[in-house]
Amino acid sequence: MQNPRLASRYAKSLIDLVQEKGQLEAVQNDMLFLQQLVKSNRDVVNLLKSPIIKADKKQKIMAAILEGRVGATTLAFINLLINKAREAFLPEIAVEYTRQFNVIKNIATVKITSAVPLDSATLEAIRQKVASEIPQQVQLETSVNADLIGGFVLETNDNLFDASVARDLHDIKKQFSQNIYVSAIR
Repeated sequence: MQNPRLASRYAKSLIDLVQEKGQLEAVQNDMLFLQQLVKSNRDVVNLLKSPIIKADKKQKIMAAILEGRVGATTLAFINLLINKAREAFLPEIAVEYTRQFNVIKNIATVKITSAVPLDSATLEAIRQKVASEIPQQVQLETSVNADLIGGFVLETNDNLFDASVARDLHDIKKQFSQNIYVSAIR
């Protein structure tokens, strides 16, 4: 994050506003859409960060992109960011809004990275196991990393559970490099 304090303050202000209006979930859906848009379309990020494009042009372009896809409150918030020259921080603010939303709704985000895509039955079994261990509602985020070779890595809150083959191989390599028996023979 470039400026976590700024993102936190804008996200908190937006959450306070939409809670008063009763639009907390609707704006959360908008923020998830914006996060997906930013991940999939680098041109939008470049537009938001460009110092050359004037604010009124940015507002028109963002309105054309987001028309009918996000609510009026979210669009007004984006226009406010553009007017304040803070539009470059929109991706960070969207992520921070989701984080604060999860705290309010008592949702724990669990990231699972596996060597191959997991089927829905396996994901559900993992979700239930994690839900039995923590007192929060569990939301899974999945990703695939072939470098793990096999197994998975599970991240939740401040905990990391690494059950990957790559980690096991690394541990074995470390044990062989620190072999105390070879040095005792010499």
